[in-house]
This record gives sequence, C-alpha cells and structure tokens, in this order.
Amino acid sequence: MIRPLILLLAAAAPAGAADLAFVTSQNADAVSVVDLGSGAVLAEAAVPGAPAPVAYDPAQGRAYVIAAETGGLTVLDETGKVIGGRALPEGAFGIALASDGGLFVTEWYQGRLIRLDAELRELWQVPTGRAPAGVASDGRLVAVADRDDDRVSIYDAETGALQARVATGTHPYAVAFHGGRLWSADVQGDTVSVIDPQAGKRIGQVPTGSHPYGIAFAGGRGFVTDQYAGTVTVFDPVTLKVVDRLETGDYPEGIAPLPDGSGVVVAHWDSNTLVWIDAASLEITREIALPDGPRAFGAFTGRQD
Repeated sequence: MIRPLILLLAAAAPAGAADLAFVTSQNADAVSVVDLGSGAVLAEAAVPGAPAPVAYDPAQGRAYVIAAETGGLTVLDETGKVIGGRALPEGAFGIALASDGGLFVTEWYQGRLIRLDAELRELWQVPTGRAPAGVASDGRLVAVADRDDDRVSIYDAETGALQARVATGTHPYAVAFHGGRLWSADVQGDTVSVIDPQAGKRIGQVPTGSHPYGIAFAGGRGFVTDQYAGTVTVFDPVTLKVVDRLETGDYPEGIAPLPDGSGVVVAHWDSNTLVWIDAASLEITREIALPDGPRAFGAFTGRQD
C-alpha cells in the first residue's frame, strides 16, 4: 500500500520528469521514492520482509526490490505503487538491470546467478562462488562478488558463460563497472580492488576506511561507503590515489550517483538519513530523514523518462 503523502513535501515536488531515488529501509519494511532535485519524499511504499537490494530502471519506469527475509521480488512504479513481482529463492540478494529490461539476481545460499527476462521469467542460471553478494553488468559482461571465496566471477551477460574468476581483497561485496574496469568493495579487506575484466586480472587496489560496502562514480571521482568508519572514501579512479575521507553519518551503506553526474547520494543505516555529496567540492549539500534502516544496496537512482 502507499502511505498518504505529507502535503508539504508533495507541494515541493516539481511537476513532470524528475531525478528519482528508490531507497529501501530494511527495518521499516518500506521503500521511499525521493525526488533528488528537491529532496522531497514523494511516496513511501510498504514492502514486507525487510527490503534491502534495489535496482531502478528509468527506461521502464519501475524499480525492483528484494525482501531480505524471503527473497520475494516486488516491482514498483514511479509513484511507489506495487505493480508486480514474483517469488525468488530465499537467498535472493544482489540485483542488477540487464540491457533488455530484464534482471540479474544472485542467490546467496546456493551460489547461483539467475537471469530473468523483462517479464520476470527465468532464462538461465549458472553457479557462482560461495555467498554471491553484489552483481553488476556493463551490457556485455555481468560480474558477481563471490564474498566467501574472495573473488569476483565474470560471465557473458547473454549466455551466462563463465569468462574469468579474479582474486580480490577479503570478502568482496559490491561490484561496479566504470571506465572499462570492474571495481569491488572488499568489506573485510578495507580495499577497493580494480580489475581489468577483459584480461581477467586484478590491476590495483585502493585503501578505504573500515568495512567498505558500496561504490559509485561521479564527477571523475570514485566514492566508497565505509560502514564501520562512518565515512565515504573519495579516490581518483585513474591514479587510484585517495583524495579525501568524508564524515557523512552513522553506518553508510548504499551509494549511487546523481543522474547528472554532479555527485552521489548515500543511505545511512544507523543515522536513518539520505545524504547528498557534491563531487567537485566534496561538501554535503542536503540531508533528509528516512524510515528506519535505509540500505539501498544497488543502483537506486536515475532520471525519470
């Protein structure tokens, strides 16, 4: 169901297309639809089962959310209305968009990567390493963080054929493609591993704060949430040098770029906040309150078509 909007926030929301974020709050069983331009919370949708992973597809006008307790997949439209879904295995965890409007989903307990089409029908599944967490695709390849094997597995995005397995730091969690490279946030290694996905080898690492969780890129910089440190590590993705570490709130987790590339937004599990960071100045430009336990693990931002 959709909770009634607060009139003040509704009035602040601009008409027409907007830059949106879908932020999952695991403890509150809620998903907040946020206008990234104004900071207004446009809607809050009730999604039972501890929603955490999320992927927003602006081209299709929908967001996909996985309930951590059940593996259930819920589909929301851009008003926060539930428009579909399907049961997935209990260990369904990481989620990423495929180029044809379908999805890639990792299954934590049995070690699988599942490919769904745009109608949420299963096309194929392939084995991964142990405890696959984050998943990301550049259209041609799809990569999975095999957390308990300290590596990433790289597959052909169309067929699921294994292309490479590459060692990372300890316990990779989130993965992202950027600049022709693959990046993993190594949650117990306090590093970001940098991988050449074509050659299938690690080519560098970036030191982070304690327990890096999510990774995003904006304004020519990389940003990593450091869960235990309460910071965001900022680095140069070319030189791999750390630029700064920003104190942003308690237990930062999900992070995603603003659609115009001007900065990033960060969800904080303990602070119950969403924070905007400007990529050029590295200043916090806005902060809003959210329901208890925001996580937003995945690509949760985009420009509404």
